[in-house]
Amino acid sequence: MQGFSDGITGADLAQLQSTMHTIEVACTSIQMQINPTAAEATILSLSQSPQRYKACQFILENSQMANARFQAAAAIQDAAIREWGFLSTEDRISLISFCLCFVMQRASSPEGYVQAKVSSVAAQLMKRGWLDFTAAEKEMFFYQVNQALLGAHGVDVQFIGVNFLESLVSEFSPSTSSAMGLPREFHEQCRTSLELNYLKTFYRWARDAALSVTNKIIESDAAIPEVKVCTAALRLMLQILNWEFRHDTNSMKAGINVFSAGVRRPECVLVQPGPAWCDVLISSGHVGWLLSLYAALRQKFCHEGYWLDCPIAVSARKLIVQFCSLTGTIFPSDNGKMLENHLLQLLSGILQWIEPPDAVSKAIEEGKSESEMHDGCRALLSIATVTTPFVFDQLLKAIRPFGTLTLLSTLMCEVVKVLMTNNTDEETWSWEARDILLDTWTILLVPLDGNGGDAFLPREGKQAAANLFAMIIESELKVASASVANDDGDSDYLQASISAMDGRLISYALIARGAIDVTIPLLTRLFSERFERLHQGRGIIDPTETLEELYSLLLITGHVLADEGDGETPLVPSAIQTHFVDIIEADKHPVVVLSGSIIRFAEQSMDPEVRATVFSPRLMEAVIWFLARWSHTYLMPFEEAANCHLSHDYEHQHQSIHSRKSLLSFFGEHNQGKIVLNIIVHISMMTLMSYPGEKDLQDSWHDLANAFTNEKSLFLLSSANQRSLAQTLVLSASGLRNSEASNQYVQGLMVHMTTYLVELSNKKDLKSVAQQPDIIMSVSCLLERLRGAASAAGPRTQRAIYEIGISIMNPVLLLLEVYKHESAVIYLLLKFIVEWVDGQISYLEAQETASVIDFCMRLLQLYSSHNIGKISISLSSTLISEAKTEKYKDLRALLQLLSSLCSKDLVDFSSDSDEVAGTNIAQVVFFGLHIVTPLISLELLKYPKLCHDYFFLLSHILEVYPETLPQLNSEAFAHILGTLDFGLHHQDLEVVNMCLGALKALASYHYRETCAGKTGLGSHAAGQGNLPEGIFSQFLRSLLQLLLFEDYSPDLVSAAADALLPLILCEQELYQRLGNELIERQANSTLKSRLANALHSLTSSNHLSSTLDRVNYQRFRKNLNSFLMEVRGFLRTM
Repeated sequence: MQGFSDGITGADLAQLQSTMHTIEVACTSIQMQINPTAAEATILSLSQSPQRYKACQFILENSQMANARFQAAAAIQDAAIREWGFLSTEDRISLISFCLCFVMQRASSPEGYVQAKVSSVAAQLMKRGWLDFTAAEKEMFFYQVNQALLGAHGVDVQFIGVNFLESLVSEFSPSTSSAMGLPREFHEQCRTSLELNYLKTFYRWARDAALSVTNKIIESDAAIPEVKVCTAALRLMLQILNWEFRHDTNSMKAGINVFSAGVRRPECVLVQPGPAWCDVLISSGHVGWLLSLYAALRQKFCHEGYWLDCPIAVSARKLIVQFCSLTGTIFPSDNGKMLENHLLQLLSGILQWIEPPDAVSKAIEEGKSESEMHDGCRALLSIATVTTPFVFDQLLKAIRPFGTLTLLSTLMCEVVKVLMTNNTDEETWSWEARDILLDTWTILLVPLDGNGGDAFLPREGKQAAANLFAMIIESELKVASASVANDDGDSDYLQASISAMDGRLISYALIARGAIDVTIPLLTRLFSERFERLHQGRGIIDPTETLEELYSLLLITGHVLADEGDGETPLVPSAIQTHFVDIIEADKHPVVVLSGSIIRFAEQSMDPEVRATVFSPRLMEAVIWFLARWSHTYLMPFEEAANCHLSHDYEHQHQSIHSRKSLLSFFGEHNQGKIVLNIIVHISMMTLMSYPGEKDLQDSWHDLANAFTNEKSLFLLSSANQRSLAQTLVLSASGLRNSEASNQYVQGLMVHMTTYLVELSNKKDLKSVAQQPDIIMSVSCLLERLRGAASAAGPRTQRAIYEIGISIMNPVLLLLEVYKHESAVIYLLLKFIVEWVDGQISYLEAQETASVIDFCMRLLQLYSSHNIGKISISLSSTLISEAKTEKYKDLRALLQLLSSLCSKDLVDFSSDSDEVAGTNIAQVVFFGLHIVTPLISLELLKYPKLCHDYFFLLSHILEVYPETLPQLNSEAFAHILGTLDFGLHHQDLEVVNMCLGALKALASYHYRETCAGKTGLGSHAAGQGNLPEGIFSQFLRSLLQLLLFEDYSPDLVSAAADALLPLILCEQELYQRLGNELIERQANSTLKSRLANALHSLTSSNHLSSTLDRVNYQRFRKNLNSFLMEVRGFLRTM
């Protein structure tokens, strides 16, 4: 590197001034939009110029244009990172020192963005050399920074020192680090080193910097520069507390799945720095100082409305809130005493932000900033996150006559009142406050054990929850009734669907369950009042407001009584299980009373007159949704569920079990279950007939249907609903007593469909009849239903579904021929076969598997004969586009079919799974690939889903069945290699990973086979089409080019190592030749030696051998990481 300490001659000075002038003109051109492309090229050339570092330093020190100085700093950053391997240790240190001296010598410069850029460059260069610098060299830099933070050189320099540490911490944090083209391992080593050796020191320095200016700030009545230092120091402390500490991940609620079942995601991040931080954060009195600082400033500027949102106030509050999230082993094992004292101290300081709630709310409505109130709510959320409900509630009782839960309830009630008063579509401060406080209740009430139980609330907390839920219900009902008078078609409430409201409703349900003794009777009373109002006002009073209120109540009640199944049968919420233990008669159980009143109301929809006047599609949507959710938990439950024991509340265990049994048995098979089931089925059937165009209603129906009908009106349903209906009907068979009954039920259910298709296929004039519109519609509907039924296949119904598929194999092939020009029907046929094979293949015996494979082969041959060359260049661009889309959907279905067949070798439940019986899955899969591959062009692989399915199948085949790969013909094999090369350079990380896995499998197979004296891939390993050098030679070149010279994600390095090792073993001579070529291209003797040593270490370090076992792969991964860290930087400058 040239000229860090060389004297500047007259000729040099002239050249440097000319370069500076050129850059300044280019910056001006960009600002004035005069030939910006040429100007950008000029600026980019600065980092490539012969005297780049000297020129950039000269511009930084002498240019009067701030933007030119900014670009010079950027050029230093770009060139130094790129050429780091060329630079000597002295040059590296000199660059960093220059940047640090520059910002400190110009600390008072008004161009803050230039200072920030140069600071950022120094931080990035320091990280780039972090693993190379000695401890003494690092201390040299940090001594300079520490002196700045101590204020020895003035307030401006002190601010610059803090600002530099902010840049440095940001650079070392994984989420904000700059890309350097290095493996992830490098970034991880830097992060760990900084966390263990320097991060706490930086925090102390920031704290001391803030302490040094605090008194002056409090005593001053005017704006002084010390405020800027204090703000930056607080911001740095907050940034450090936001660090993702890795060595202390145990928290009080680490095992809680707070995001299950759609629970709202809380905002706060836990701070877990470990015991080494106790002295600086806890025992030093640091929190007390911070609270006192904010309180003093708050008191001083209490009449200045702007102060709450000024940087120092915001930074201080954010830091206080972050201290509320402190948890883990930083607190000693003293039964939580130190943690409770810490939180009480914080809560005492925060109370003035949120108390009294009505006064705070009034002040905000009158114009005061809401930011302090929001931060107070966030603090409560953070405290809730690190405590139990009991500890949370007890905190405030040390200084108030009531608990923290009462405060939380009062605060949220006030927020809800404001929302109710200001009912508006615009998001106001009260919206945000409500969401934060709902998160707080959620984190307190979410199951503590993560398995479905509910958190325990103390007595006063239950009353607080009951009061809050009553206010929430009042607010929601008011919004519902007010929405009727709103003529705005975009009203948020009218447009809100069940799914859109689900997050908030789940939180409401948790609050209701916290005081279930009170809230269930409340909901029962509210329903009864509205039912009575509808009954008395029929034909007299407009019922719309009442109906909207019922809609809202149904959604809330559905969430309170039952949870979303998420693929499993949900249990009765434990709050309901463990309460109402004194109820002896089941029909008096509050949940039974509430559920019964809603079901009886829903039953009134069967009356056409009532339905016409009361049950709008919107209300029926909520009714059907409620019945679906409720029935999944309560209707005719399994005996095991009704008899299972509870896991807590042992004192009332016997009464709880009795109460729960009485609740579930009331709606069981031998009590009211069949009656209720009959009502729900009839309501659902009526819904299908009366509301055929209501999509939301049909989405709910598939959870309820329990009988099948051949009504022509059902053909009006959308294709998705046809599929869902059949799927649900088949799934319901799992509730029958044995497999025989289940199979008979399914066969009876589907026989009319299979009979229709068989009869249709036997018609002599099939080709003409099949083209009639009504026949096409019927066939399409039946295929959708068959697909739905096939997707619902389970152990009990597998035999029936298999026989259904077998019975229509020939009709399906005939229809595939007849409808070869009807792309929509072809797609439905393929999707049915995919679902059927996927659900059947793992259960089939050898002979049955052979039949399915034979059918699939015939189907693939038939499809191939109709579709090869289907896209013609003579078509218009629009028709080509449409044809590609059709082909894409079909091919994706075929790929899924082949993947399903592959699964037989992975999951096989058949009794003769060890017998071959002439069935070879590998053969049919490769046969299918042989047929499908020519249809898959690189253009079609631009469709993301098709691309993913293709490479998933390809990687699986190459890993599991590599021995059959040589059987492909040369054309198909070459096509596969072409797609692999395409995928290797794909933008999708997962696609590249799958391609690397396929390469690993391909090269590993060939290497092992040839080592054993076999042919491996045989002639396929030689040149193929565009790969004349041999496939492994070409892929070795390509992969090395990618790793050394191209941009890629660090996450790919491990997968690339696994592919590279067998490639090197297959082509050892080529690897040696490529390595020698790289070495010879290096003009610098030092770098040439480094590269030679690195290449040698790549294949020899860590006792690497020539075997392909797990240990050797792990060793090579480490070697490749070290190799890339050593050479990638300077190789990319060649």
